[in-house]
Amino acid sequence: MSPGSARPRPLLGLALTLLAVLCFAVLDSTAKYLSQYYPVPMVVWARYAVHLVLMLAVFAPRRGAALLHTRRPVLQVLRAGLLLAVTALFMSGLQHIPLAEATAIIYLTPLLVTALSVPLLGEKVDAVGWLAVLAGFAGVLVVVRPGGALLTPAVLLPLAAALCNSLYQILTRTFAGSESPLTSNFITGLVGTALASLLLPAVWTTPTPAHAGLMVLLGLVGYGGHQLLILAFGHISPATVAPYTYGQIVVATLIGWQLFGTLPDAVSFTGMALIAASGLAVALRRRRPAH
Repeated sequence: MSPGSARPRPLLGLALTLLAVLCFAVLDSTAKYLSQYYPVPMVVWARYAVHLVLMLAVFAPRRGAALLHTRRPVLQVLRAGLLLAVTALFMSGLQHIPLAEATAIIYLTPLLVTALSVPLLGEKVDAVGWLAVLAGFAGVLVVVRPGGALLTPAVLLPLAAALCNSLYQILTRTFAGSESPLTSNFITGLVGTALASLLLPAVWTTPTPAHAGLMVLLGLVGYGGHQLLILAFGHISPATVAPYTYGQIVVATLIGWQLFGTLPDAVSFTGMALIAASGLAVALRRRRPAH
């Protein structure tokens, strides 16, 4: 939406956000399922290739070369590379870690953004903000507690994904007002497809028709989730959207239970709740108007 093009509708923005959350939960669960049968680089390639084809089909006829118009090409490629790393690390982690716990760990991202914004963006974080960061990391320690089933090297994969995601979001924040979200989304698909294609000849396994359909679904919900969030931002601010995205942890828990037969125990639920509460505290503080 361009400013003044239509009256913002907060309820519509909320509905679009919840649909985006559902898309991302379906993306993760589909990736977890497919990674049981195919190499992760191939699953990653499918996610970005379908994303790119969809953007070309929908926007290229009208926008043409304008889709690639950017003032910061190097940073755009770096940003896209970071999101590709998030996808590859998280999908690799899903091979070894239940969906709900992995989703909770990736939601350390807002807390890492808070911590990294101090040295990278020169922002100030008050005592409450730092307490939220520490509480979030305490939640991770509860989830992967000593003696727990998740205390394996594989837990480093979603943790690394959360770190890359925080750098991706910080870089995205620097684009505000200077780069088109459409261009950023297109370059994300283009770079992700190009880099993932480098490994494709070495890992290619011909999928069954049903699995090929799931690979298409992977790209559809990945692309759709991002586009739904962009539409939601036309009606409500990103700071308002943020708390509702934590619904993905709930959806991931339900999907993990129904499809994969995994359900966090009471201690893990406590750690996941601590991570979510800490992230929500940071998101809600960001909604406060500046003085």
